[in-house]
Amino acid sequence: MATLAPRASGVAHDDRFYFKLALAMALVIVAGFGVNIAMGRSTFAVPLVWHLHAVVFASWVGIFLAQTWFATRGPMTLHRRLGWLACFWVVLMVMLGIAITVAAVRRGTTPFFFQPQHFLIANPLGLLCFAGLTFAAVRMRRATDWHRRLQICGFVVLTGPGFGRLLPSPLLMPYAFEIAATVGLLFLVPPMVREWRCDGRVHPAWGWGAGAIILTLLTARVLTMSPVGDAIYASVVAGSPGAALLGMAFGPMPPGL
Repeated sequence: MATLAPRASGVAHDDRFYFKLALAMALVIVAGFGVNIAMGRSTFAVPLVWHLHAVVFASWVGIFLAQTWFATRGPMTLHRRLGWLACFWVVLMVMLGIAITVAAVRRGTTPFFFQPQHFLIANPLGLLCFAGLTFAAVRMRRATDWHRRLQICGFVVLTGPGFGRLLPSPLLMPYAFEIAATVGLLFLVPPMVREWRCDGRVHPAWGWGAGAIILTLLTARVLTMSPVGDAIYASVVAGSPGAALLGMAFGPMPPGL
């Protein structure tokens, strides 16, 4: 029994580490949107889809933290049951995320530091990346090492909007979107360093997760600048106020900024 004690202690320490990592990512999202509200940049006078989007995405933060807690502290039965609800929730997030992106572009209310055409393409692709990594984690749920790491990588995608509201995005144009999205990759550094120091190697899941995020950002930029991107934008904004805005032009800076 004495030989099992160090391993049990190590597993407990590993579990605490992953929960703290998940909590840190959640705090970035909460802080980003909280600062926006506190500074008067957000308003509740928006169409219903915005409110549904806020409730569903905020709920995912709670689901993710609960899942991390159950996976590291138990009971595992709740972790598994909540996991199936989480799968449904991811689909709902993708649908609402795309809906609100299209609605914002058609209204002509894309944040001025994003090109409307790029925002229209990059946002949905980012959501699909998040969903892909999350479902890959579910598919590999029996391989715990891959499962937890891919879940973390999927959640990293969602920290982009949080960082986008905390960073001085107007000063990061024309790549504010990419910078906000890639800053989240810094969350992968502590576990990678920890693995290197403890095991002498880094788990390949981190490379697959980071690679998927970077590839998604590059694909979005290339597609945005292509004739296909032009056609997508023209089709979406047709007959709406957004049609008055050039897809590849940044909007005017709001008064007072």
